[in-house]
Amino acid sequence: MNEVDILEKLVSFNTINDKDNKQIIDFIEEYLKEYNFKTIYKTKALVMINAKENEEVGIGFLGHTDTVGGENWDYDMFSLTKEGDKLIGLGACDMKGGIASILYAISKIDFSSLTKKMMCIFTYDEEIGFSGIKEIVSQNINMPKRVIIGEPTNNEASIGSKGLLEFEVTFKGKKVHSSVPFKGKSAIMDAVGFINKLNSFYEEKIKPIRNEDFDVPFTTFNVGLIEGGEGINSVAENAKIFFDFRTIDKNEDDIVEFVKNLAKKYNASLKEVSNIKAFKCNVDLFDSINISPFITEASFIEGERIILGPGPINAHEKNEYITTDSFKKTIDQYIDIIKKTCK
Repeated sequence: MNEVDILEKLVSFNTINDKDNKQIIDFIEEYLKEYNFKTIYKTKALVMINAKENEEVGIGFLGHTDTVGGENWDYDMFSLTKEGDKLIGLGACDMKGGIASILYAISKIDFSSLTKKMMCIFTYDEEIGFSGIKEIVSQNINMPKRVIIGEPTNNEASIGSKGLLEFEVTFKGKKVHSSVPFKGKSAIMDAVGFINKLNSFYEEKIKPIRNEDFDVPFTTFNVGLIEGGEGINSVAENAKIFFDFRTIDKNEDDIVEFVKNLAKKYNASLKEVSNIKAFKCNVDLFDSINISPFITEASFIEGERIILGPGPINAHEKNEYITTDSFKKTIDQYIDIIKKTCK
């Protein structure tokens, strides 16, 4: 199979919400067996290596097989359409293009000439809750020091990522008629007061702190959702807010502490939805590097993490695609990184 054949096969699996998870994992497993990889862990996830006993594994590849559904496509989502220099299909960009690149790259490498071998890790549920990579981490699998994560980057390597703090806060009030609001307690007004104090803390204490290594060199704050109340003529008995911080590698613990203390002051119920630390690696393979503003599975593992894949970046968009030039360049980049790491 050439690289396009492999991508076409991967796209044909409907892995929206992991529907065809077994089929795509079985296909990848059988493909890699042809190149002397053996399975060391398999559930909905898959881990394979081509190392024999006492051989060192020098590099890994990590990729998720699940995709996000689309609407109103102009093409069959599960058939790879070749149009000019575009390869169009669901997941072509995010991230079956990266998986196809590594599978084809492996077929072009003579590992017998290298002193170190390779591990391949394929996960599920990356798009919703990162269950796949969390499962792998929980198994204490001894991962290589250097891992390529094949997310779409348009061939520009990222060696770090912002962190993510997500919170859900629930406020309780006392419902009365809006003609006598002073007899009740508005959960919505508590939520507004909470947001104002949190925003002041962010503007004064967090936003001014910068790290120029990051493309957006400061922590960002966003209130993404507010729920509450039953009607315009009632004081709100309940309210709930959802907010996040996309963090640089500073003050993450200070943010968590402030949010916890503020929730106590409002007698509010706090749920910490996500607490993922920012990271930046030192990798000497590239002339220029980026720090990803997005959370990837790289945030859940240790060591040197290289986020690198084809483009352009149009993940989750209608008529998702990669270009043939970027696809071929990704394969060459993977081959080069593997040979330099495993020489």
